[in-house]
Amino acid sequence: MIDREIVDSSVTAKAPIAKVDIPSWCFGLSEQDYQSCSPAYVAAGSTTAPDGKRMSINVKIISGSIIAEHCVETLGSKSHLILDSTSDEFTPSGRTTSHVTWGLSVRDAGGGKCEFTNRVMTFATEDLLAFLARQKHSFRSISRAAPTCFHCTQSR
Repeated sequence: MIDREIVDSSVTAKAPIAKVDIPSWCFGLSEQDYQSCSPAYVAAGSTTAPDGKRMSINVKIISGSIIAEHCVETLGSKSHLILDSTSDEFTPSGRTTSHVTWGLSVRDAGGGKCEFTNRVMTFATEDLLAFLARQKHSFRSISRAAPTCFHCTQSR
């Protein structure tokens, strides 16, 4: 999907490694804590996907569009979590989807500390490409114009 990449953004922070358990944080995050990360964040919760995997549901408003992410755990360990979502996007021009991969990881930085990385990548789906074509827009025009989603990459 690299040729359909819209956003690839990451941020790092330092924290005591003994306190890190990324899946527990992600799937235990309260809606209030989620909302406090950004004014764009509307709602959050966690559930189980039909295949039994853990899922984080996040609703946000970005550039006037409501986005509902259905983030399914594809890799989960205390120090590394990858979530994939085919996200629903409700835009002023209609409904479409995009694919989001959210990766959270830590690596030992020595002295009881770790380096935390939060990476968000967004890709165009076939649905989004068709949606753009109906609107007479090219993928290239939106990928160049895509804002770096700072609030999606803040340290948590």
